Amino acid sequence: MKTFDIHLVDRSMQAVIQAKIDNLNKPKGSLGRLEELAMQVCLVQQTLEPSLAHPCHLLLGGDHGIEREGVSVSPREVTWQQMINFTHGGGGVNMFCRQHGFKLRIVDVGVDYDLSDVSGIIDRKIARGTKNFLYEPAMTEEEFDKAIQVGAELVDDCVKEGCRILSIGEMGIANTSPSSIWMHLFGNIPLNECIGAGAGLDTPGIRHKYEVLSKAVANYNASPKYGSLEGSLSYFGGFEMIAAIGAMLRAAEQHLIILVDGFIMTACAIAAIRLYPASQDYMIFTHCGDESGHKRMLDIVDAKPLLHLGLRLGEGTGALCAFPIVDSAVRMMNEMNNFDNSKITKYF
Repeated sequence: MKTFDIHLVDRSMQAVIQAKIDNLNKPKGSLGRLEELAMQVCLVQQTLEPSLAHPCHLLLGGDHGIEREGVSVSPREVTWQQMINFTHGGGGVNMFCRQHGFKLRIVDVGVDYDLSDVSGIIDRKIARGTKNFLYEPAMTEEEFDKAIQVGAELVDDCVKEGCRILSIGEMGIANTSPSSIWMHLFGNIPLNECIGAGAGLDTPGIRHKYEVLSKAVANYNASPKYGSLEGSLSYFGGFEMIAAIGAMLRAAEQHLIILVDGFIMTACAIAAIRLYPASQDYMIFTHCGDESGHKRMLDIVDAKPLLHLGLRLGEGTGALCAFPIVDSAVRMMNEMNNFDNSKITKYF
């Protein structure tokens, strides 16, 4: 696997940043989480005047072999149909990107359909979907490495345009299945407590999903990949998920702010943190969705999400919805007056 040069943020400026926050003309601590976010962004960027210039959103698409086992209410063709819909501007992700000024990159990392001639889709296809991890690893080591590299290169393209903040979304039918297994493995949480309805499974569907994933985990436990972090990622992950991990790691290496979306992207973030613990310093966990166990997954890394809106769409929509809160924190640092300039008595 490609290596990354990721360090904990330099906290030598922390006292100076805190002094600026405390001297803004407001009661000390009165802007709560905004003050915490401002501190995080300033530390990542090592400045008292932070910027969220050129926000970018990566929408990564890929199909999953495990879909063949009926673990999702949606058929796999929905992946490519939605990818094309995104190019027409008709998805939730399109609306939120337009609203908040994000540049959207729609990327085919592993969709089981030929999208090479579709205008508006970046072709980085590794294969037409992963293999069925009920019977074999989802991808080879070479495919895993390539997916990590694809994610990193996509971030490089954003950085060349001046990007300082990145959000990532996914489109891949059945990708709650590998996410649930990673939650089980990374958090040592019973598998049945990690499995939810996904895009809308009923109770019998959830039971069937549990039976399939239980067998898959048992097969993994008996495989040569058992016990290896990279092995568990390549055994179960989707190409869009591994590319997201690569993107998060490169973004941390480049000192970008990373907005982490819902259940699937939280699973990818935890994987990135397990690979490079310092990467968490660059992440803002944006919301807790309605997928079963998402809060428990966030608890694995002691993350405090900004929102709880009942979202379970994916695509990175929760991260985009949370952007204005981060923007407010940055505007607080750059636009609020302080007690000295406003000639207001500092009353604390």
